[in-house]
Amino acid sequence: MALGDLMASRFSQSTVLVVPNHNHVEDSAPSFSSAAANSDEAADFPLRRDSEAAIASSSTNYVGNAATSMAYLPQTLVLCELRHEAFEASVPAGPSDSGLVSKWRPKDRMKTGCVALVLCLNISVDPPDVIKISPCARMECWIDPFSMAPQKALESIGKTLSSQYERWQPKARYKCQLDPTVDEVKKLCTTCRRYAKSERVLFHYNGHGVPKPTANGEIWVFNKSYTQYIPLPISDLDSWLKTPSIYVFDCSAAGMIVNSFIELHEWSASNSAGTPRDCILLAACEAHETLPQSAEFPADVFTSCLTTPIKMALRWFCTRSLLRESLDYSLIDKIPGRPNDRKTLLGELNWIFTAVTDTIAWNVLPHDLFQRLFRQDLLVASLFRNFLLAERIMRSANCSPVSHPMLPPTHQHHMWDAWDMAAELCLSQLPSLVEDPNTEFQPSTFFTEQLTAFEVWLDHGSEHKKPPEQLPIVLQVLLSQCHRFRALVLLGRFLDMGPWAVDLALSVGIFPYVLKLLQTTTPELRQILVFIWTKILALDKSCQVDLVKDGGHIYFIKFLDSMEAYPEQRAMAAFVLAVIVDGHRRGQEACVEAGLIHVCLKHLQSSCPNDSQTEPLFLQWLCLCLGKLWEDFTEAQTIGLQEDATSIFAPLLSEPQPEVRASAVFALGTLLDVGFDSCRSVGGDEECDDDDKFRAEVSIVKSLLCVASDGSPLVRAEVAVALARFAFGHNKHLKSIAAAYWKPQTNPLINSLPSFANIKGSVGGYSNQNQHIPQGSIVSPQIGPIRVGNDNSSVVRDRRVSSSSPLTSSGIMHGSPMSDDSSHHSDSGILNDGFSNGVVNHAGPKPLDNALYSQCVLAMCTLAKDPSPRIASLGRRVLSIIGIEQVVAKPLKSSGVRTAEPSPSLAGLARSSSWFDMNGGHLPLTSFRTPPVSPPRPSYITGMRRVCSLEFRPHLMNSPDSGLADPLLGSGGASGTSDRSFLPQSTIYNWSCGHFSKPLLTAADDGEEVLARREEREKFALEHIAKCQHSAVSRLTNPIAKWDIKGTHTALLQPFSPIVIAADENERIRIWNHEEATLLNSFDNHDFPDKGISKLCLVNELDDSLLLAASSDGNIRIWKDYTLKGKQKLVTAFSSIHGHKPGVRSLNAVVDWQQQCGYLYASGEISSIMLWDLDKEQLVNPIPSSSDCSVSALAASQVHGGQFAAGFVDGSVRLYDVRTPELLVCGLRPHTQRVEKVVGIGFQPGLDQGKIVSASQAGDIQFLDIRNHSSAYLTIEAHRGSLTALAVHRHAPIIASGSAKQLIKVFSLEGDQLGTIRYYPTLMAQKIGPVSCLNFHPYQVLLAAGAADACVCIYADDNTQAR
Repeated sequence: MALGDLMASRFSQSTVLVVPNHNHVEDSAPSFSSAAANSDEAADFPLRRDSEAAIASSSTNYVGNAATSMAYLPQTLVLCELRHEAFEASVPAGPSDSGLVSKWRPKDRMKTGCVALVLCLNISVDPPDVIKISPCARMECWIDPFSMAPQKALESIGKTLSSQYERWQPKARYKCQLDPTVDEVKKLCTTCRRYAKSERVLFHYNGHGVPKPTANGEIWVFNKSYTQYIPLPISDLDSWLKTPSIYVFDCSAAGMIVNSFIELHEWSASNSAGTPRDCILLAACEAHETLPQSAEFPADVFTSCLTTPIKMALRWFCTRSLLRESLDYSLIDKIPGRPNDRKTLLGELNWIFTAVTDTIAWNVLPHDLFQRLFRQDLLVASLFRNFLLAERIMRSANCSPVSHPMLPPTHQHHMWDAWDMAAELCLSQLPSLVEDPNTEFQPSTFFTEQLTAFEVWLDHGSEHKKPPEQLPIVLQVLLSQCHRFRALVLLGRFLDMGPWAVDLALSVGIFPYVLKLLQTTTPELRQILVFIWTKILALDKSCQVDLVKDGGHIYFIKFLDSMEAYPEQRAMAAFVLAVIVDGHRRGQEACVEAGLIHVCLKHLQSSCPNDSQTEPLFLQWLCLCLGKLWEDFTEAQTIGLQEDATSIFAPLLSEPQPEVRASAVFALGTLLDVGFDSCRSVGGDEECDDDDKFRAEVSIVKSLLCVASDGSPLVRAEVAVALARFAFGHNKHLKSIAAAYWKPQTNPLINSLPSFANIKGSVGGYSNQNQHIPQGSIVSPQIGPIRVGNDNSSVVRDRRVSSSSPLTSSGIMHGSPMSDDSSHHSDSGILNDGFSNGVVNHAGPKPLDNALYSQCVLAMCTLAKDPSPRIASLGRRVLSIIGIEQVVAKPLKSSGVRTAEPSPSLAGLARSSSWFDMNGGHLPLTSFRTPPVSPPRPSYITGMRRVCSLEFRPHLMNSPDSGLADPLLGSGGASGTSDRSFLPQSTIYNWSCGHFSKPLLTAADDGEEVLARREEREKFALEHIAKCQHSAVSRLTNPIAKWDIKGTHTALLQPFSPIVIAADENERIRIWNHEEATLLNSFDNHDFPDKGISKLCLVNELDDSLLLAASSDGNIRIWKDYTLKGKQKLVTAFSSIHGHKPGVRSLNAVVDWQQQCGYLYASGEISSIMLWDLDKEQLVNPIPSSSDCSVSALAASQVHGGQFAAGFVDGSVRLYDVRTPELLVCGLRPHTQRVEKVVGIGFQPGLDQGKIVSASQAGDIQFLDIRNHSSAYLTIEAHRGSLTALAVHRHAPIIASGSAKQLIKVFSLEGDQLGTIRYYPTLMAQKIGPVSCLNFHPYQVLLAAGAADACVCIYADDNTQAR
């Protein structure tokens, strides 16, 4: 069990971490196997519900059987993890080491080094101002002064007082003055201060044999001959004892002295600007009071409370207890045991007393005062605990002890009742224990009961309620072995409530206790201690120092290495170790010495990928821990490379969890040595050979390039950070490649290269050539807008680089002509100058091969144009490291673009194809500034994953480059930027730390609301599905709502609210409520729109739906809160299409989303269909489209997970099923009369998997059944050519088609035409525009139609009222 059986009995979840379930069905069940929630099991779709998985739904009675309803109501939920909350917005902060957190640390621990005891008793002579009663209190230090000779009595009282104080502070030096003169007191004070140096001095004054203090603030001592009382001004005392000091005044009217002291300090503070004096005062009574004289008390009742509290408390309690008749008081002095042995009666009483007084103080005092009085100095803390008892006892005798600083009254606190009960139980055992020392003593139930009270608070308390009173008692209980485990488990539950709870526990003083417990070897405490330390370090990083100093890191390394613990608990140990080494060199060294690298790598290696036993959190934290260990620590990096870390990390980059992939990228990135130069040796001798290092860098960079186009922004952000480190280390080579990339070329060279064999067109001019360079990368179509500044070039070519070809798994295609920078020449023999001007010869990193550098440059460019704004800005920073500088010609909406002042030479700006066509140059322009080098030529930048077509356009520049200095180049211009601070920082570590600050033991509270809303929606859906299926559909030509919007590209109706979403050609998304005719929100999908949005769909439509917007270039952006004005947030964004066909400049991406299995299908002018798993945010695999022409329409089955149909440009239709090994189910060519592209395709309503509707641009609609391969079973000649849109209703037997010739037709599945829409519902009956999109409501018979000219309309059947 995670936190022991006790924990398990308290929770239904048995593991420490409650894994976020992707699944409504399973939310209610306890998640015993956390691995099941996040890893692939035998099934193709982990935790997904296919139509066949007949799970009974809450409302099966609506539609046939359970399986059917499940098929219509997918249970999958995607993109609602922590990482989707606010990736774009926030830069997370990890554990802090300042602010709220460090307040709990005692500012400066102090010690009382010297104690001065001054007793003015003058035994047998009463002072003149005291009239004693009879019988009168006589005992001083529990000695009757009249029981022996006065001088002897005085000495033994002095000795006893000294020993009573020593019990609280054995290490201090004690000096006693009995009935002294002023000079003796002065000498005593100065000696004490001299001895104590800067430590605290305690001054104890007993004035029972002298008059009361005076109103002027004087206490009395004697002259040498004891004939006079001599006043001693407080100011003198203060000047001798200085600060820090603590005074105890046991005399009548002691409050006078306190008042005088306060005046004195206020006066001196106003006169000098020095630090306030640290001076603490304890006085026996108020200024107008005299000490109690009742014989039931000792004469020095105040001193007795302060120095012998247990004896005093029991004696006082005896007179008030039910036992007072039967108990012999003298037994109190015979209580067996030692005060500091908790297994004896005296020890236990003392322990309970400490717990009670500590608890009262913590609950009553302000936080800072509690820290100062009860946690800073042991002796002061003991005296103040005992002072609380003095207040209780003396108030019963009408006397109020005073302190400075003043405490609130505590004598009636209800915790005293608990003390009384414990005292009574103890007293009742006392007679039998004294009679027979061998009697078994019954321990008190006090601590058990208090822990139960704490547990009750945990069940009902929260941050907004009063904090639990028992916290200090929990702390005391940690001292005892018998209660320790339970106390730790409860403490763990408390800390889990949030950072506020951790802060409270630390301020009570838990830290030294849990630090000390790391030295125990008790196995059952290990899990809970690791959990507690996880919570502490998630709040306060500064504890790393204490842990390393005490060797605590060894404890966690052992735990991490132990196989018995659950993986998610070992993940916590990895987290603790990561915090220990985070930016802490001593911690890094200690952990390397303890073999942490080996342990982490061993466990990463043993957890084979996709093994259902590995907890992703564990893998994630192993990676982060190693990354933090390697960060800026060369020795550790060397050991990592020697242990083959790079190949151990490679398989982690394809793990299903984005967090694991991102952490692995982070760790690999830290192995890239930023300041790497080959002449530096490690520790005097070369431990890691240069070749090894070189090979490691190559393999790291190749690994990074494989995930540069990962589906998760979390991963791509880390790739950008790692590439920045690489660019920093290999600045020169990358700059030369980059410079070459955008440098004008001379003609003959290009034509003579083997790779240009396929160039057609004129040799002389560049203007309209399309060259296909076999080259690939991880880039999307365009290599951003670039300005290359040469010394005096007057012409800069604008070239577009768009790239394609199927993804190859290795990332590198061999055999293309490629000049290695040092020796190999390509077959043509032309490229023989290599790098000639000093690039090869400079000391620094050994150059990798050019193909790899070129891929890196392309990957950097892709990142700079990432659909996620945050990653795009990271990408731009990376480009600026290699000398491609962003110049912004007009301020953009998005911030974070680096600006330089535009120079006059910006006239000839290259722009990428998409940006160029749209925006005539108003976009972030890129300029290139490097010292001239003779670079590798772009023509042989090969070995990439796609083919680029470069298109050159001449642009005259008005003037030579005006020589803007590159801020990134050093003075020599060679070393690149030397300022490490410019490197973008990784955020995955800080972001991941947030997981441990959140409650791990309890599930979120809002589960029930969410389930209720989900059930309500399922019920609504099922009712409406039944209506749709059985409705006799009429004409559907009744327009119920209309908006004017320019150039609608796509429209969507929301299922559960009257909302319509439409996007126009500029990718502006507008959301209306069509019942109230109000615009709810409108926003730009992104800042550089190209050809509009090709598809809008809802993700998680039965829950909190997200809006998926797919742009024509294949970029996917998913928005949450899109209906709230201005509050929309980007959940994730990625480019869904990689690799284009040669010669294709634009991409018309077609995309569809399948909720059943969480898959997104995307294709376009590429030779495959990309299958993305949005749960893993990962490309599952590209499905070869087995056709030469590109996909023009895609439809995913909304009932059968894994099935989709594709329509092609040549009029063919293919059905795929990703669950089958061959993927392709069948291919048909239904459109035979006039072969034009398939414009729309859709699955027919119902559960039949093989029935498809396909519409061709020629105007014919074919109804297909794949069981009959030969031909369509029904053909509708809907339009004569120019069919532009097709919509098939999800549940009702109805389809609609639209034409560019300005009409919409509605048909039944039998082919009957149900209606035609030609005119708008306006007075003039204006004709509708060319139809651009059609979309049915999923559960109602409503049709949204968008026209290319100006409008979106919603049509219902005739009996619906128009609004």
